[in-house]
Amino acid sequence: MKCIDRNGTIVKQNETQNKVLSFLYQNGLGRAILRVLIQPGVSRLAGRFLDSRCSKWLIGPFIRRNEIDLSQYKVQEYRSYNDFFTRQIKPECRRIDHTPSHLIAPCDSKLSVYPISADAKFCIKNTVYTMKSLFRSEKLAKHYEGGQLLVFRLTVDDYHRYCYIDDGIKSDNYRIDGVFHTVNPLANDVYPIYKENTREFTILKSKNFGRVLMMEVGALLVGRIVNNHGKKQVKRGEEKGRFEFGGSTVIVCIEPDRVVMDADILVNSIKGYETVVKMGEKIGEQYE
Repeated sequence: MKCIDRNGTIVKQNETQNKVLSFLYQNGLGRAILRVLIQPGVSRLAGRFLDSRCSKWLIGPFIRRNEIDLSQYKVQEYRSYNDFFTRQIKPECRRIDHTPSHLIAPCDSKLSVYPISADAKFCIKNTVYTMKSLFRSEKLAKHYEGGQLLVFRLTVDDYHRYCYIDDGIKSDNYRIDGVFHTVNPLANDVYPIYKENTREFTILKSKNFGRVLMMEVGALLVGRIVNNHGKKQVKRGEEKGRFEFGGSTVIVCIEPDRVVMDADILVNSIKGYETVVKMGEKIGEQYE
């Protein structure tokens, strides 16, 4: 999918990541390699390596290849690749819009907006979901019918921390472990390899936008979701959590008649474009 910024300019995407994913999902050898890589033991081993000092040598090439501007981030010495990957941005580089009626982006990402209907299907991280299969809950799927699904796709060069989109009371975190099927012919007709990524979600009883569902979808292989809080009172712009390694996705579900999305984002989504957004910026406003 093509990306466009808020000024209407087409944005160059990370072709290296796209080529790797294309190889893993659409090439016979790639699919064979993928079956090995997703094994829990392999994933855990890779995760331990990325947490270790031995992984520090990966940082320099990653910065150069993805043209990361380190001047936006807090100065520190990184202990490992994951320590670098979860680096914190300077507050002045991500201003939070605190206007109560404004809906803000929870993260740096590429945003797509979809209407939620009973038969809607959404492609998220190379897997097709219905609302019911995404949350494994018919009750939640029904609750958000007629509303909007916001998909914030993060790539490896994005800032990988995310925030709350409004003041409110958040529920506990609910974890959904991923699944992986290799022998389902029907599934393989849809995608060469069918899987569901591990994900977590919470319900935010927000001050201005009703009951907002926020979900984090982990990356392929060793991506980890780290949420900071259980049930508690939260503030708009407060850090909710972070992803460790890999491109990831944040999903926000909005109830019907709660939010009017900004026109440029809606038009881009209709045309098949993702819109580049930054954490804390306005992307819509309260429905009146």
